[in-house]
This record gives sequence, structure tokens and C-alpha cells, in this order.
Amino acid sequence: MKLILASASPRREKLLRGAGFEFEIAPADIEEKADPSLPPAQIAMNLASEKAKTVEKTAPEGSVILAADTIVVLDDVIYGKPLDKDEAMKTLRRLSGRVHKVYTGVSILHEGKETVFNRSADVKFRELTDNIILQYIATGEPFGKAGAYAVQGEGASLVERVTGDITTVIGLPMEAVALELKKFS
Repeated sequence: MKLILASASPRREKLLRGAGFEFEIAPADIEEKADPSLPPAQIAMNLASEKAKTVEKTAPEGSVILAADTIVVLDDVIYGKPLDKDEAMKTLRRLSGRVHKVYTGVSILHEGKETVFNRSADVKFRELTDNIILQYIATGEPFGKAGAYAVQGEGASLVERVTGDITTVIGLPMEAVALELKKFS
């Protein structure tokens, strides 16, 4: 049975390889649009499901497709991947000194049967000056990351604490994913 990671995220790849899984990568090309009327956890699960179903269309028969989507939420506002430096600056200013929630939705799809779940964690940012934010943006790390930061990279310096599983914040809640994937071994 072939495991396929429906993601171009090097962070998800590293987590999955670090847990000992062998897999192929087939990124899902979808437009990540969210229905704002849905709860954030449902949005993350819906996007993960859409990614898995997109990759399933071209996957070899019998494959297990793993997809995930991570969103950052503060005050009922979803902070996606910043489009430019200004958007990254605004996002990081809003997160500064505050606790926000990170949701990662996961879809595991095999022969038309889908398991979908989510995990969440709370992240408290330290107080950030504009200078700190600008230095971080200059690293290029905020781009392509929900909430404009990577907790596993230089963005760790922005974080005061994580309450919950840090792999959820990184983008793939490994404890839950590993338990589900072992069902297919």
C-alpha cells in the first residue's frame, strides 16, 4: 500500500519522515478558500479533505492519501499565508502579545473512505516591536505560512509558549496522524 502526502510543505514532510513513514509527495493544487460562516476547525478539515480528494484522482489504486491544512485564528479572524511584506507586518502586529489558536485539519483517504479530524493548540506571542517584526520578515520565513510565522524556525523567537501539541502548530498533528496511519500498515 502506497502512502501519498498531498502537500508541498517541507515541514509536513519532515514530521512524517521523522516518524518513520515512507511515502511519496503529490501536492494538491487547490484554491484555499474558506467559508467564513463555518467554525475554524471545520474550515481546516474541509480544506484538508479537498486536498486529499484532488490528489486521489490521479493516485495509484489502493493508495492512502494524507492531506492537512493549518489555519491561525485570533478574535474570529483567520490569518492565512501573507501575500506580501505589508500583510505579514499587519498579521504579526495583531498576534503580538496575544494568544491565538492554531487548527490543523487532517484527511486520510483510502479507497473512497475518509477519516477527517482536527487538532488545535494555543500559541502565545511575546510582545513584538516593529523592529523585531521587520527583522523576522527579512528572513523570508513568514511567506507561505499561516499566520505569517513558523514555530519550528526562526519564528520560535516570537513565541512565548505553546499550549498543546507543537506538531499541530507546525502543520501535522503527528500523534493523531500516526495512530490513524498505523491502521493501514
